[in-house]
Amino acid sequence: MRSVEWYNGQVRMIDQRLLPAQVRLVEYEDYREVARAIRTMVVRGAPAIGAAAGFGMALAARQSMAQNRDGLLADLRAAAGVLCAARPTAVNLSWAVRRLLRRAEAESDHVAIPGALLAEAQALADEDVLVNKRLGQHGAALIRDGDTILHHCNTGALATVDYGTALGVIRTAHEQGKRVHVFVDETRPRLQGARLTAWELQQLGIPFTLIADNAAGHFMRTGQVNVVLVGADRVAVNGDVANKIGTYKLAVVAQANGIPFYPCVPVSTIDLSLPTGDDIPIEERPAEEITGIAYEGQPVAPEGVRAANPAFDVTPHRYVTGIVTENGIAYPPFEVSLRKVAEAVLEI
Repeated sequence: MRSVEWYNGQVRMIDQRLLPAQVRLVEYEDYREVARAIRTMVVRGAPAIGAAAGFGMALAARQSMAQNRDGLLADLRAAAGVLCAARPTAVNLSWAVRRLLRRAEAESDHVAIPGALLAEAQALADEDVLVNKRLGQHGAALIRDGDTILHHCNTGALATVDYGTALGVIRTAHEQGKRVHVFVDETRPRLQGARLTAWELQQLGIPFTLIADNAAGHFMRTGQVNVVLVGADRVAVNGDVANKIGTYKLAVVAQANGIPFYPCVPVSTIDLSLPTGDDIPIEERPAEEITGIAYEGQPVAPEGVRAANPAFDVTPHRYVTGIVTENGIAYPPFEVSLRKVAEAVLEI
């Protein structure tokens, strides 16, 4: 089952807000509904929301009532704005939307555009699965038999179209017969580690231990972690990495304890237009996510308390050992290596 796919003229996805208690598929036939699903985290994970946005553009082409090419392209650009505004940090979202717009602009006959966009969105989704498997092969070479891996947030099949990025590396190592164990950060405030990563590892039969976010430093200092693997939502050209809030702290503690730290990302997550991580927009989520217990509505903070809830933080490149991609592993100096892997042509 893919996290997001085209099904009977609609965009179908797993409602990740309900996991692990319930696996429910939801379907959308309006691109605005897809944007809302991205914003409210029905679907999440940089590659997955990129694929969702691609299918959202295909829906927009079908919804348009325009009678000529210029009108249809205007409608698609408006839809692109709505989709890109859903979540600002993950570059895969705007990358996918731009790819679909370029495909539309390449068509001279407006009648052919809806079919062309659906084919392009489907190709993008299919490529994501193959890219993740290739990434997994490169990353698994870093994992030794018997390693214990610390993982933050969720980077598995749920965060992508299928297979996963950092969790895909772990999955590949496991499939190779390597005996691995995973420390799974709970990942507050939305608990993607506890709800999603733990559930996926259970399905895959990979041994793991769920830990509180604040326990990660203890396990690293006491020599119980061999490597830290995370995903990312955007990588600047200098190697600064934006990922789920709490990642920066893990990277600092990992370096202090001599533990390698590897973000695992598809090339589509590398933003060569941004010089540093200071240029990455950081999404601010609703305060209710941290003043109450997620999904229960039970308050844990005094009424009216002021709260700040950034969804991501930026890890400076000096804490990054290397960045795993489908085109190989980029090492410092990242200004050179990231351009090399980003511009490589991968045959799939």
